[in-house]
Amino acid sequence: MNDIEPRVRRGYTPTNVLAKQGVTAIGSLIGGAGLLIAGVLPPVIGIILGGVVALTGIAATLSKHSDDRKIGILATAAGGLTILSKAGILKPLAGTLLAIGAVGLLAAGIWNGVKFLKGLKSRA
Repeated sequence: MNDIEPRVRRGYTPTNVLAKQGVTAIGSLIGGAGLLIAGVLPPVIGIILGGVVALTGIAATLSKHSDDRKIGILATAAGGLTILSKAGILKPLAGTLLAIGAVGLLAAGIWNGVKFLKGLKSRA
């Protein structure tokens, strides 16, 4: 057996996979909570926050890394929905999509958090 290669046990989660799951879980939970908060903000603050999030998302879509571009598209969409829901343009539709996005992000965060904890347990 080669001493350089680590032993791979059944159910063992590699470090890079574990790190990605943890970061995705935290990011999704924070993003979902942020969308919920954005839904209840006063219109002026919501429009400003939506603009900041949309501009940040646009900047992220210009990245060379594909994962950054995916997050940038999601952030741009979330910022745009926040602006539309607070500006009164398509308010019911935008508000509903904002709530669905928040619940989806929270669910993804919980799912990745569970996978992360299982991966940690497999390493013990």
